[in-house]
Amino acid sequence: MAGLTAETPLPTAITVHQQSRVLEVGFNDGAVFRIPFELMRVYSPSAEVQGHGPGQEVLQTGKRLVDIAALEPVGNYAVQPTFSDGHSTGIYSWDYLYFLGSQQGELWQRYETRLTEAGLERDAPMPEKAGSACGHQH
Repeated sequence: MAGLTAETPLPTAITVHQQSRVLEVGFNDGAVFRIPFELMRVYSPSAEVQGHGPGQEVLQTGKRLVDIAALEPVGNYAVQPTFSDGHSTGIYSWDYLYFLGSQQGELWQRYETRLTEAGLERDAPMPEKAGSACGHQH
């Protein structure tokens, strides 16, 4: 998901809708996606969320009401949101945003399944971290 290819649709418009908590992204292939902030936050491409390898993902909870406080461009290939919970290390490439938008139904289902398997509620607060296991400051 990291690199852009010649086939990657490029965004023509990106709008942050604070009231409805969605990022609206229009692409040059005609697709328009309204990606909920919560989905973006739960599937952040950052190491803090994804871990440093398979099976190390950190299941996110309590993100239903998260807002995007700022949205910064990263070169000509991505944006980096700062979420209202302080998370700001995820870099969302155009192809990752397209993936999130086009696969929303499946991603929500996967998230609900992971919550159920972990015995967690979607709105449960995240546990306090006593220190990061990977050695990075988060």
